[in-house]
Amino acid sequence: MASIAGPAIGGLIYGFYGITTTYIVIISFIFLALVCIFFLKKHPPTFIPKESIAKSLKEGMNFVFKSKMMLGAMSLDLFSVFFGGAVALLPVFANDILKVGSEGLGFMRAAASLGAVLTMLMMTRFSPMGRPWRNLLIAVTGFAISIICYGLSKSFYLTLFFLFCEGAFDSVSVIIRSTIMQLLTPDQMRGRVSAVNSMFIGSSNEIGAFESGLTAKLMRTVPAVVFGGSMTLGIAAITYFKTKSLLPLTLSDIKPAEKIEDQI
Repeated sequence: MASIAGPAIGGLIYGFYGITTTYIVIISFIFLALVCIFFLKKHPPTFIPKESIAKSLKEGMNFVFKSKMMLGAMSLDLFSVFFGGAVALLPVFANDILKVGSEGLGFMRAAASLGAVLTMLMMTRFSPMGRPWRNLLIAVTGFAISIICYGLSKSFYLTLFFLFCEGAFDSVSVIIRSTIMQLLTPDQMRGRVSAVNSMFIGSSNEIGAFESGLTAKLMRTVPAVVFGGSMTLGIAAITYFKTKSLLPLTLSDIKPAEKIEDQI
C-alpha cells in the first residue's frame, strides 16, 4: 500500500504545496524510518553459506531459464516496464502538452496509483488466477493500450482515465507474476530466484525511464510514448504465440518448473 500510495501522495503535495515542502516531507519520513531501525530487535544470523555467491546466483539464473512460464513472466515484466516507462514523461505532458501545471501533475501521478489500489482491493474478492497466464497477457495488453491512448490524448480528464487504467492493468499483472513466481519456485531456490527477479525489475525500471527520455529527445514526446506502448503491445503478442500451451492452465495446474516443463 505504501509503495502504491507514496507516488500519489508525493504528487499531490508537490502539486499543491511545491517542491520545497515535498522534499521536507520526504526527508521527515526517511528520518522517521531511520529512527525506527534502532528499535528493531537483534537476531543473530543462522545462515551458513555453503557456496560462493557467483555459483549460487548462476544456479538461480539457470533455474529461471529452464522454466518457460517463469522466464516468460520475467521477460514480460522486463520489456513492458522498459518500453512502457512513460510515467517518467508525466512532467512534460503536464507542463508542455496539457498545460495543467504542477497541480495537474499531482493528479496525474495519483491517477495510476488510485487505479492500482482500487484494482488490488477488487482482486481480493475477484481473483485473476482462474487462468493466470491468459489473464497476464490480457493485463499486459491493456497496459500497453492504455499507454498508447495516454500518449495520444489531448484532454486532461481523458489522460487521467488512461493513467488510471494503466495502474489498474499493471496491478493485475504484478499480482499474477508474483503468485506465479512463488508457485513455481521450490523452497530451496526461493532466495536465488527472488534475487534474479529483483535484478530484472530493478534494472527495467531505471533503464525504462532512461529509454523514455532518450526516445522523447529523438522522436519528440508523444511519438516516444506511442512507440513505447506499441513495443509493449508487440512483445505481448510475441509472448502469446510463443506460450500458447500455457493459456489453458489453471492455478492448480501450476507446478514446480521441472514438472510443468514435462507436462507441456
